Amino acid sequence: MTSFREFCRICKIIEETAGSLDMTGLVSELFSLVTSEELPIVTHFVMGEVFPAWTDKEVGLGTGILINALSRSSGLSIKEIEDIVRETGDIGKTTVKALGKVSKGQVTFSSFLDSPAELSIMEVFERFRDIAHATGKGSQTSKIKHLQYLFNSASVEEVSYIARLAIEDMRIGVGEGIVRDAIAKAFNVPVASVERGYMLTNDMGLVAVTAKEGGNEALLNLGLQVGRPIKLMLAQVTPDIETAIRELGVVAAEWKFDGARVQIHKKGDTVTLYSRRLENITGSLPDIVSAVKTAVKADSAILDGEAVAIDEDGRPKPFQEILKRFRRKYDVQNKVRHIPLTLNLFDIMYLNGDSLIELPLQKRREFLVSSIGDSDLVHVDNQLITSDISQINCMYEQALQAGHEGIMIKNPGSPYSPGKRGKNWLKKKPVMETLDLVVIGAEWGYGRRTSFLGSFALACHDPETGRFLSVGKVATGISDEQLAELTELFREHIISESGTSVEIRPHILFEVAFEEIQKSTNYGSGYALRFPRLVRVRDDKSLEEADTLERLEDMYRTQRK
Repeated sequence: MTSFREFCRICKIIEETAGSLDMTGLVSELFSLVTSEELPIVTHFVMGEVFPAWTDKEVGLGTGILINALSRSSGLSIKEIEDIVRETGDIGKTTVKALGKVSKGQVTFSSFLDSPAELSIMEVFERFRDIAHATGKGSQTSKIKHLQYLFNSASVEEVSYIARLAIEDMRIGVGEGIVRDAIAKAFNVPVASVERGYMLTNDMGLVAVTAKEGGNEALLNLGLQVGRPIKLMLAQVTPDIETAIRELGVVAAEWKFDGARVQIHKKGDTVTLYSRRLENITGSLPDIVSAVKTAVKADSAILDGEAVAIDEDGRPKPFQEILKRFRRKYDVQNKVRHIPLTLNLFDIMYLNGDSLIELPLQKRREFLVSSIGDSDLVHVDNQLITSDISQINCMYEQALQAGHEGIMIKNPGSPYSPGKRGKNWLKKKPVMETLDLVVIGAEWGYGRRTSFLGSFALACHDPETGRFLSVGKVATGISDEQLAELTELFREHIISESGTSVEIRPHILFEVAFEEIQKSTNYGSGYALRFPRLVRVRDDKSLEEADTLERLEDMYRTQRK
């Protein structure tokens, strides 16, 4: 059984390593070191997560609970802990410093004794699993006690990473790309097979242990499974319809609905719905669950669609109204009455035991149409196969007149590529250019906005390292009512505060419009947005869907031309 201290030793070296190739080698060494039972856990740990993204399990620890547990373990007051957080700007360093201040006479604390009992990787995971299972009355006290146990059982090398895992922010620069390559290196399997396995399972831990125990053959046998959501295929922006036709030729054009993405899993009479972030939202949408049971004729299927909230005139309601349905846990039936939804299906990835993702779009479309019966709430969206620009322009105008965002322009021969953003799916919207960026910080407001978070710091994503690189701040386009809602939304994700500045754990995306991209040495990305404006909060999207540094660079080059 591998000690947690050994895991932390390697993480410390990784954290101090700059080159991605060297980091890959270190992660590969770690994967080779641990047992098959520990491997999936370690795979998720190095990526800053405790459980696979597709599961319902989550640690559910905010910074407040963590600070409370740290206060009890160290004997310091919560205010003293918060002062250390402001000083260090890092919850891991804060934990080391706080526990290092413990009085030698404090008998309840054992962390920095000469020879503390070694924690194992499995024991740390099991404690986090117990924390995740703690619900209902008394759950917060239970979570704090489990954290106290970990802090009081850990060495100085370990407490920093325990704290970071608690809020799922490891800060060692290991992203999906490095983990993918490390699995291939550790177990001598092709990178392409690891990538394929991850696309089909959305679980890098499962892919790692499959590669170790069964090699390439076992990886190639991994497939879709009803009840295990996969990442959604993504689209990129096209500047105009003419460019799309020039690149693709004959296309499949569809409306781009002003709704929220939904992945539907059906097996017999069991229907499970997942949001764009792959969160289980089944309990929030009983009307859609009932409609899917009636409309989907297949015994088992995985489908892709868009849920749209409709007003009395048959026009789409604002996007934020839809999210009220998705977030609802109580008084659901009341929301069903006040915010009715329809489901527009546009793809099918799995049908009656067979994966369809490698089939061309047109063939998948045939399976989709034949699998859906008549329903008032579930529809297969209209699709136009053509290379005629005038016909596509007509569809575009019809979509806009109906109150939707624009159109999708797809390659009819393309496979379904989970988690991939490419030119097989293009979107055309009549708005100024936007980016989906991660909120990493904020500033407390002034005057009448003193109690609100006001200006928000934004970052793009570097998929290889998993890091978020700053691109500027946005404060425009936000009403007082929105500021109040955003302050509540981000409160549990605050990591540290210094004066009016707040560091926020990356978790929420903003869709931001802007006038142009400029080069800038003031931000980590090397770029800044000119006149950024908040369009909407995209808390339906996952961090991996944030726009990348590569996209910023491409957009900068395009605008220069």
